[in-house]
Amino acid sequence: MRHYANINTVIRLFLLMTVAAFVSPSNVVSDEPDLAIVPQKTIRPFNGKNLSGFTTWLQTTEREDPNSDYTAKNGMIRVGGKGMGYLATVDSYRDYHLSVEYKWGTRTDGSKYVRNSGILLHAVGPAGNAKGIWMASIECQLAQGCEGDLIVIRGTDQAGKVIPASITSDTTVAADGRTRWKLGGQKTVYAGKQFWWSKHQTGFKELLDTRGRDDVASKLGQWTKVECICDGTRITIKINGKTVNECYDVFPTAGRILLENEMNEIYFRNFEIRPLTPKRAK
Repeated sequence: MRHYANINTVIRLFLLMTVAAFVSPSNVVSDEPDLAIVPQKTIRPFNGKNLSGFTTWLQTTEREDPNSDYTAKNGMIRVGGKGMGYLATVDSYRDYHLSVEYKWGTRTDGSKYVRNSGILLHAVGPAGNAKGIWMASIECQLAQGCEGDLIVIRGTDQAGKVIPASITSDTTVAADGRTRWKLGGQKTVYAGKQFWWSKHQTGFKELLDTRGRDDVASKLGQWTKVECICDGTRITIKINGKTVNECYDVFPTAGRILLENEMNEIYFRNFEIRPLTPKRAK
């Protein structure tokens, strides 16, 4: 039996390689965490010229982008903010240090509320599996005043079963009854409300282009650096070099990386996926 199993394995691998040879790289998507890449050197999915390292998704047109909501120019990725969806890395990753910079464009969703976007980590499952817009993932929030908040996005697999994304964090409860990250605080399992970053201002109104009292993100029109350090079952978030949030007992622990399109124009640059330092990797 083992002899036949080996022959079947060889045939299967041959067929997979044959199919792959006739499929364009932009359509080969490794959603499965078991296929995730552990970077051994810095990986730059964005080549500064085009979006060949990414796939696109919009709620209304799915993989098609008829209005060019996703473009690349002058070393920057532009998310136009005309729709709802995401730009996703072709490959999945685990145990990595993501570093990327962003700044806001001119277009907003027309409301009175803050500009909104995010970086979705460990995204798994079918495209658009969360309400037809996102993928099951762990979101690092980029909304003004909320930079570094953590949100769990649950979706469904191809069989319609819920993908059980989850995180736990050390928290404290502020006067508004909402949790903020506090190292050594109360161990709290995510239960539907986002884990706010450590100094998310109590009573912050989230009005367009306003800032929280202790915000560490850059001012409007300037670049903000975001780092997401994904180390096993732990995620650490840094904004402009300052650690603002952390979670552990993370599931899933690997997946694609998504740049969110949420009806607000935003630019990204210097998108790098780095190996963990030897100290963190241990």
